[in-house]
Amino acid sequence: MGARLLNIQRKAAEHGRLRTGYTDGKRPVRSATWVVTSHSEEHVRAAAELWGGKPEQWQPLNSTITQWRVITKASSIEALITPGDPLNQYNEMWSAGGCQRRCDGETELLTRQPCLCARQFGEDWHTQPKGRVCSTTSRFNVMLPDLSGMGMWRAETHSFYAASEWGGMVDMVLAGTDGRGFVPVTLRIEPRQVVREGKTKKFPVVVVELRGVTPRQALAGPMPTAMALDPTGSRAVAAIEAPRPDYLARAEGALTADDVGDVYRDAYAAGHLNDELVATLKDRADTLKAEAEAARQGQAVPDEDGAYPAEVIDDDEPEPSGGWPAVAQAGSGARA
Repeated sequence: MGARLLNIQRKAAEHGRLRTGYTDGKRPVRSATWVVTSHSEEHVRAAAELWGGKPEQWQPLNSTITQWRVITKASSIEALITPGDPLNQYNEMWSAGGCQRRCDGETELLTRQPCLCARQFGEDWHTQPKGRVCSTTSRFNVMLPDLSGMGMWRAETHSFYAASEWGGMVDMVLAGTDGRGFVPVTLRIEPRQVVREGKTKKFPVVVVELRGVTPRQALAGPMPTAMALDPTGSRAVAAIEAPRPDYLARAEGALTADDVGDVYRDAYAAGHLNDELVATLKDRADTLKAEAEAARQGQAVPDEDGAYPAEVIDDDEPEPSGGWPAVAQAGSGARA
């Protein structure tokens, strides 16, 4: 492996953002599905193919730079927690002039003073109207394994309730993996509501959940990358298709038309039916039905080799007209 600069933090490029809202040109609007934004048209179009929606050019508020976005139809997307600590959380207040406050919950880092919001409004400061106090801001960097590029995507939420859940989830995972290896997760937008002062407030919360692995697997240490990319093994199973049953052999060995019907139903359930197989099974069922009907009427039917059973004549029954010599003679003459 080549050398690296030791005084520079290594990180992947940011491809775009995962948002729970968008602007309609004038004001912000909450979304029940994920909104994917990026400077790359390719990434946004790929996201639209995966999760639906129509790609469009978009200009963020207070920005002169045009980006691409798609308001998807998916409330859940698959992602990977990457090595390191992917989560950053601060209480922040922004204005047109930039970030005015950034607090870790105890100390406002720009002025090095105790938390200004808590000092002014108490421990329930987060219930104050937006703009009067800081917004609880969580930024979660993940990789989207089904999109092109090896960069990161930033999911961001200003939900006070999501902050504690994200922190708890990520800290548990880091405790098990020590920040090494990938962990498969699902990012899901979940609608919630609270009742405060007699009023019901509805809002979306982004939930981070393990995907395809159990807590035992996630906390047992860094998992293999192949397992993180395909935790359920579905791609491997699909690549190794189970052998196709020999439906024709089963049909030939069937004793009744109902047995052939069982073969038909099994082939249908497995998705293996085609016109040729349907015709063959129908012919076999018709043959068995005809044989069964002939047996009911006392007619001779061929055995499995196609031979008809021989007629057995008792000694005390009269011989055919002319006797066996005559029959033999007639047969000999026919051959001559």
